[in-house]
Amino acid sequence: MAPQRGRGLAAFPSPVVMISILAVAMAAIAFVATRGQGPGEREVALPTGTAPSVTTAPTIKPDPTKQPTLDRSKVLVEVYNNSGEQGLAAEVGDRAGGLGWQVVFGTDGWYGTVPASTVYFPARLRVQARQLALDLGIKRVLPAVDPMRGDRLTVILTGPLG
Repeated sequence: MAPQRGRGLAAFPSPVVMISILAVAMAAIAFVATRGQGPGEREVALPTGTAPSVTTAPTIKPDPTKQPTLDRSKVLVEVYNNSGEQGLAAEVGDRAGGLGWQVVFGTDGWYGTVPASTVYFPARLRVQARQLALDLGIKRVLPAVDPMRGDRLTVILTGPLG
């Protein structure tokens, strides 16, 4: 006798289908349960009689007697003009030299794009670069890139300094 189709046999869905149906049902329940609640901040109530504590770090003032001295005359500086303003590199180079920096050749034009006046430094001259930037009123200080030399600071100007 051959089995008959459609009688007495029940087809059950696969476990993947069952899990999918269960996941959709859970998502629908979560959606309905959280409706109307915004994702905003919630107030946390402290127990009565307690106040939040705020801890501040102690202020450390630098000791001027322990500050390393910076000998500007031992730091080589090259100044380049990237602004198109005639004589700007020479003017700023003279200004840096007047402050004690050892300005060497390079008071010329820089070819390339620099977004703002910058002091570039090799790793060992980071502190000196920050000081030169302060002396000249330059806000950008970045590590040197090719083809800058590794024994000096490189200043690239994009306009007159304040």
